[in-house]
Amino acid sequence: MKIERLLGLAARPQPIRLLEVGAGSGGIAHYFATHPDLHCEVTAVDVVDSRLIAHGYTYMLVRDVDLPFPDASFDVVITNHVIEHVGDAAAQAKHLAEIHRVLRPEGIGYLAVPNRWMLTEPHYRLKFLSWWPHAWRTPYLRLMRKGTNYDCEPLQMRQLEHMLATAHFRYQNLCVEAWRETLEIERQNSVGARVLRMTPDALLRPLRHIIPTLIYRVEHATI
Repeated sequence: MKIERLLGLAARPQPIRLLEVGAGSGGIAHYFATHPDLHCEVTAVDVVDSRLIAHGYTYMLVRDVDLPFPDASFDVVITNHVIEHVGDAAAQAKHLAEIHRVLRPEGIGYLAVPNRWMLTEPHYRLKFLSWWPHAWRTPYLRLMRKGTNYDCEPLQMRQLEHMLATAHFRYQNLCVEAWRETLEIERQNSVGARVLRMTPDALLRPLRHIIPTLIYRVEHATI
């Protein structure tokens, strides 16, 4: 899985205490809990239990963005397509603050969120949905007969980076690296993968503003 590669988990001391915020179907938590090479003690939380895979890890229901764990509890925290669902800017900031709080000083985090400037919104498969001002998105969704309420808040790259800095994170944009890893894992022999291997990072980095998913490695900022 690309997350373990992007975070370099194989090189970290084990066991790894890992928290997934927003377990969803449970696939990521199960993957790390049953990993053949990594020794991970996995805890997952969510506001609704929609798991399809429920064994191998500890699971807790939570009411909101508050995490029911002591400070510095985890070596790794994963928040994969969660922050756009937690609410307004204040709730998103609290989500990041809670991750910072429960992450150990030497720990690392993985954060992925849909880019506001993605062409096709991934939840409703509707082009340009997140491009509109917030107040226009639900009417547009209804007009296109794709749903009744748009309750997501995708982020722009600079906006997210400002939020990470405000939450006292040091961060690294991994969009290009994740793009490469995804193609190597899922489409290793495709034309796209071969072209990407030959393309220098310097030519790809300007595209980070429009890559559909923003992906970051985060750590405690040094003081």
